[in-house]
Amino acid sequence: MDKKVEPGEIDWGRSGAAEGKIMRTKTLSKNVHTGLPNPLTDPVKCSLMRGDYLYFHYGCDGQDDRGWGCGYRTVQTMASWLCHNCFALKDRHRPPPSLPEIQQALVTMGDKPGPFSCSREWIGTFEASLVLDYFYDVPCKLVHVRGGGTELERVAVEELHQHFDKHGSPVMMGGDRDNSSKGILGVCTGDKESYLLVVDPHYYGCQLENTELQKQGWVAWRRVSSLDRSSFYNLCLPQTAKQRT
Repeated sequence: MDKKVEPGEIDWGRSGAAEGKIMRTKTLSKNVHTGLPNPLTDPVKCSLMRGDYLYFHYGCDGQDDRGWGCGYRTVQTMASWLCHNCFALKDRHRPPPSLPEIQQALVTMGDKPGPFSCSREWIGTFEASLVLDYFYDVPCKLVHVRGGGTELERVAVEELHQHFDKHGSPVMMGGDRDNSSKGILGVCTGDKESYLLVVDPHYYGCQLENTELQKQGWVAWRRVSSLDRSSFYNLCLPQTAKQRT
């Protein structure tokens, strides 16, 4: 009889079965942005993701992926949202894929060569879109923003408002100079400044309470103007409106 998996828990034994590897069950923090106040007292507009998700970060399954795994962890966070909000009553419900499963899927699709499996190579927003479509049949919109600062304010912020209003799913963001992937859970716009609600997968350590993760800055509102203006940024926006249960 299959073990019952409670909310906030992933059955790693099932997710690693395809490779014959048994991963330990790990309880993960859930909805880590809950309770975080808006960055502006009188915003023009705030748009947030809707629904439940789990926070995946470096080493959360016992695999030390520091320095290369941020894209994978962000994909897992996005996949957990799909599990909780889109496919709970459908055949496609499955736990977020493990790191080996993500790598093998990219090899199977022909996006990566064979040696990519079991490597320590990072992935970005394009690979994230392939993985979510492969495992969950969810297409993603990719938005390329050239140059930080002004372009992000003009293009990306409006794209994010529209995305959260229509789809409500977490977004992945990465850049060339700012080459670390991160999750975006919301956007808040004021008269002079816009903020992104960032969930950072680079935390490594024991499970922390949501308030502690927020206090340490792993989940935080960040000014768009604080992003690297010399970097381009890519956004991966899961198009989930038709998949919602």
